[in-house]
Amino acid sequence: MRYKKLGLVNTRDMFADANAHDYAIGAFNFYNMETLTAILAAARATHSPVILAISESAIDYIGYEMLMAMIRGANIKQNEQIALHLDHGHSYESCARAIDMGFSSVMIDASNMSFEKNIELTKRVVKYAHRYNVSVEAELGAIAGFEDKNTHSSKSIFTDPVMASEFVAQTRIDSLAVAIGTSHGAYKRKYGHEKLRFDILSEIDNLLPGFPIVLHGASTVPGKFIRTINNNGGDINGANGIPPVQLRHAVKMNVCKINQDTDNRLAFTAALRKNFTQHPDTVNPREYLGMAKTAVYENTVNAIINIMNSANKLRHC
Repeated sequence: MRYKKLGLVNTRDMFADANAHDYAIGAFNFYNMETLTAILAAARATHSPVILAISESAIDYIGYEMLMAMIRGANIKQNEQIALHLDHGHSYESCARAIDMGFSSVMIDASNMSFEKNIELTKRVVKYAHRYNVSVEAELGAIAGFEDKNTHSSKSIFTDPVMASEFVAQTRIDSLAVAIGTSHGAYKRKYGHEKLRFDILSEIDNLLPGFPIVLHGASTVPGKFIRTINNNGGDINGANGIPPVQLRHAVKMNVCKINQDTDNRLAFTAALRKNFTQHPDTVNPREYLGMAKTAVYENTVNAIINIMNSANKLRHC
C-alpha cells in the first residue's frame, strides 16, 4: 500500500509553504482511536495541515494492521494535507516497513551513533524512501529526556551548525531535527528562565537557508493539566515545558515542524482523572474516553492556533 491511496501527502510541499509563510506544521503523536480522531478533528476544524506522528512503541501497542485500518477508516483526502509519520524510527527495517505499509514520512533516528554511522544509515533510508516519494527526517545532536522505551536520552548535546550543513548535503534528507534546548517528556527544564538556543538556529539558517528544521520535545506542559492531575490523585511534581513565546519565536525563524506529544498525554490523563473523581460510579468507557478525546481535541486546536500559527493555512484556502 502506498500513501497516496490513503489520501496522505508527504511533507515537502507542507514545509516549503510553512517556511514561506511563517508558520509550522504540528506533529502530534497518537496512540489509539481516541487520540487519532481528536487530532484529525482539530486539523479539520481549523483548516490546518497536520502530521500524524506515531512511535515504534505505539505501533507495537496498536498493531500495524489495526493502525492502517484506522487510517483507512479516517477517510483522509489529499486536499486536507495530512501526513502519516514514523516518529523516531531506529532502524532501516522499521522505516522500510512503515513506507511499505503506507506512511508518507519517516524519521530515522541514528543520533546516538557516530556522525559517520548516522550518515551511513540515514543515506540508506533516504535511498529507499525517495524511491516512493516518501519524506525523510533525521536528527543531529542529542535531545535529553524520556518519553517511552524508544525515545529517551540521558544527555543533551547541542547540534553543531557546520556538521548539520554537511549532514544535509551528504544524506539528502528532507528535514532535520536539531537539539537547541528542548527535551522529551514532562520534565524539560530545571529552571524557568532557560531559553532555547536561538543563536544555533540562526547559524543553521545561515548555512542552510530555507531548509526545513524540526523541534522535538517541544511540549509546553500546561500548568492546568498538571494541577488537575495532582488534584485528582496524581503525583507529577516539578514538570516544566517550553514557553509558547519561545516556540512562536522559533516558528518565525527556520523551524517548520514542531513535535508535541506530552501535552496531549497530559490533557488525556487530566480528563480521565477528573472524570473518575467526579463520577466514581462510572463504568462506561465511552463516557470517560469521550471526555479525554475532547480534551485532546481542545489542546490540539490551541496548539494549532497559538503555537503553530497554521490555522487556515491549507494551500487551497
